[in-house]
Amino acid sequence: MQNIERRKFVQALGGALALGAMGGLARNAFAAAIKPGDADVFLVIDMQNCFIPGGSLAVKEGDAIVPLINKIAKSFKHVVLTHDWHTPDHISFASQHAGKKPFKAIKVAYGTQVLWPDHCVQGTEGAALAKDLSIPQAELILRKGYRKDVDSYSAFLEADKKTSTGLSGYLKQRGFKRVFLAGLATDFCVAWSAIDARKQGFEAFVIDDACRGIDANGSLAAAWKDMTHAGVKKISSADIAA
Repeated sequence: MQNIERRKFVQALGGALALGAMGGLARNAFAAAIKPGDADVFLVIDMQNCFIPGGSLAVKEGDAIVPLINKIAKSFKHVVLTHDWHTPDHISFASQHAGKKPFKAIKVAYGTQVLWPDHCVQGTEGAALAKDLSIPQAELILRKGYRKDVDSYSAFLEADKKTSTGLSGYLKQRGFKRVFLAGLATDFCVAWSAIDARKQGFEAFVIDDACRGIDANGSLAAAWKDMTHAGVKKISSADIAA
């Protein structure tokens, strides 16, 4: 998206969707590499065609992290992928609201909703995983945002903050304790997912160099402050043992 659109977008979010400004920002230091085990899961967020360059809601350099995500995934026994999976008439699409443009905000039943370009429509090429993403061992593909009347950012809860995707129950039933996240975008779907992971009782680690953010008007720094305040740990791919 263009810089001017980003500025307008963040201004439209206002207090309702701006990520908090509390907590520290320093990267967590690890004395030894983390060796993922049976209680660890790698959560790959929304690596779909619409969110990489050329897509309708592209994140800058979103395609650049695909090889790194593929590499990281080889270190994990357990991998979960998420999919934005919207109906053609989804409430978050500006096209469904007469006279409204993308990146503006409206009020809906569950609060403030940012309007987006049509993206990740069920069954379309834009909703498909990035073609170079190669994680055949992934054990679950979780689809979110498929209810036409509510948006979804977090992998754990829809945007109404009460409708569960079922991911928390799945992870708990399988005995996972730690969630490692990568994908798109750092300051929105990754951040919301990491914070909700903490709220659900998991340790949460965001692999910073395996993410890309929108970083509109300070949104990336604000997201990291909010994540750190929630107890999310910031690491890099180098912190994970091969």
